[in-house]
Amino acid sequence: MNEELINVSDLNQYSYCPRRYWYLHFFDTQGDNYERTEGTSLHDSKSDRGGWVDELYLEDEDLGLKGRIDILELHNDLIPIERKRAEGGDYYWSDEVQLAGYCLLLESYLGEPVREGAIYLYETDQRMHVRITEDHRDAVRERVEEMRSMSPDDVPSITDNPQKCTACSVRSYCLPKETLELEPGRMPSPEWEEYV
Repeated sequence: MNEELINVSDLNQYSYCPRRYWYLHFFDTQGDNYERTEGTSLHDSKSDRGGWVDELYLEDEDLGLKGRIDILELHNDLIPIERKRAEGGDYYWSDEVQLAGYCLLLESYLGEPVREGAIYLYETDQRMHVRITEDHRDAVRERVEEMRSMSPDDVPSITDNPQKCTACSVRSYCLPKETLELEPGRMPSPEWEEYV
């Protein structure tokens, strides 16, 4: 079993598609792409004003997590904020799981509950507050366990949702369509049949 600390941002990658995370983790296929370059630029050009801490790094061996909270707001309650591009003006469950990972790290660091975080959407300039539930906490713990149990020899299944593959940065390595053409017995869902 791999006992290294999981980067909280990888909870999002894994939640989106375990196969995507597998390629990124074991074969470092990320490289530079538009989203990463733009994300770095947006982080670097953030405004500086009082009432928050930027880029707070935390790690916890018991949780099996490490990560850098984009912004920790210091007004009233401490609120971790995760920034997202969100071209469609929305965020996803995988984003909430990532935010929950940061909340659990902060909770461990402070020794008190962190029940809320926020996702800031660059595209729409909106800040969406997210109550951190037991479902979020369970999802973080389950994913950490699953991610730690992965090995380079066990390729995860292709995602059930072919739409996820369209803009995926590892599709040129993953080759889901080509894999399913060669091995139709691995068809993950009926949705794939129109793509193959």
